[in-house]
Amino acid sequence: MKILITYILSLIFLFLALIHIYWAFGGKGGSAATVPTKADNKLIIKPGLFDCLFVAMALLSFGAFFLIKSGIILFGLPGWLFHYGLWAIAALFLLRAIGEFRYFGFFKKIKTTKFGKMDTKYYSPLCFVIGVLAIILEIIS
Repeated sequence: MKILITYILSLIFLFLALIHIYWAFGGKGGSAATVPTKADNKLIIKPGLFDCLFVAMALLSFGAFFLIKSGIILFGLPGWLFHYGLWAIAALFLLRAIGEFRYFGFFKKIKTTKFGKMDTKYYSPLCFVIGVLAIILEIIS
């Protein structure tokens, strides 16, 4: 079970990282509904090359952390990171799923934009699943 959850999470993070790398270098496919917008469809933020690459590297790091924590990849980590890393990742994604109550998360107010609809249908549930699987992985490790 531990290995299965690890591979699922690592593959999710790899896939998400590759999408962010694609966007960083000018790819437009699928990007229309990936940034929160106001009710008038104006972007809240306009991510650039650095933003996309930073997110991609963070996602790759999370995926690698799961592989290291499960012993699939042997790599030394500081004790505190090894002990609290999964809890931090789980908290990050569960908080993302809950949201900031305006533009994203389960409890957002603006739900009718393209992003709002996609967030309700896919992004927030995915973040919730990642958070729950990370907690399960920490408990069974």
